[in-house]
Amino acid sequence: MNRVMSNKWFITLYLLPALLLVGILIFIPLILTGYYGLMKWDGIGAMQFIGLENYQRVIQDMRFWDSAKHSFLLAVFSTLSLIIYLLISMILASKIKGADLLRKLYLIPMLLSSVAIAQLWIKVYNPANGMLNTILAWFGVENPPLWLANPDIVLYSIFIPILWQYAGFYILIYYAALKGIPDSIVEAAKIDGASPFQIAYRIKLPLIMGIVKVTVVLAVVGSLKYFDLIYVMTGGGPNGASEVMASYMYKLAFGQNNFGYGSAVGFMLLLITLIVTYIIRKVTANKEELQY
Repeated sequence: MNRVMSNKWFITLYLLPALLLVGILIFIPLILTGYYGLMKWDGIGAMQFIGLENYQRVIQDMRFWDSAKHSFLLAVFSTLSLIIYLLISMILASKIKGADLLRKLYLIPMLLSSVAIAQLWIKVYNPANGMLNTILAWFGVENPPLWLANPDIVLYSIFIPILWQYAGFYILIYYAALKGIPDSIVEAAKIDGASPFQIAYRIKLPLIMGIVKVTVVLAVVGSLKYFDLIYVMTGGGPNGASEVMASYMYKLAFGQNNFGYGSAVGFMLLLITLIVTYIIRKVTANKEELQY
């Protein structure tokens, strides 16, 4: 049996269904997206080959780069929020009273769809009778902000529900990693006189650093391709102030029936995501990983 399981042909045959599924659902669509980016196409009629014209246009498209800036801002905020999620996870893992209840509460946003969350926060931000402006009125604020209509703050207003939506996901990951640390290590540190801060910073954090690196990649990649909640809440408005790369691609392809240029934007989004992921992996890699 061991000889069969170590046979390369058997392993390849065993993995073939999964590889075919990945190829059909992921790699083939990616290749087709790059191919459609070489065309002038409305999604219905005949395609006209125009070479790299769409990609040259993307490079010169300031609206695309503005949307890319917004996506990168979201990636920065998402990465910084991981610090808060990690702190909450360490508190929950320290066996505080009510930790089980808090852990369940943090997971509630994960159970809701992005559309439901968007509708909820639209009501929270409602300028006339929304909860947020009502609270501000109680404190004497006469002219509360128009959270989703002010170009200067709309992007940051959207970041809050996005970070709230994924808080439970990252807290759960960190919590599971912290629970995987043997109690004997922590107890030995306590006997040696280590403070709770030293235990968290000098012992727990290094032991789960591999998980932290993974969550950084997940947060950045997820932010660069984020779409649904932003599109429902603002549609990229006002005047493109909350436009991200994915929503800009969607508008071009399905709003303007410009599938060729929309595909070029989508392929550029893919390339940017791959480059950023590679940079993160290189920056966060330790000496042993760099050797490979």
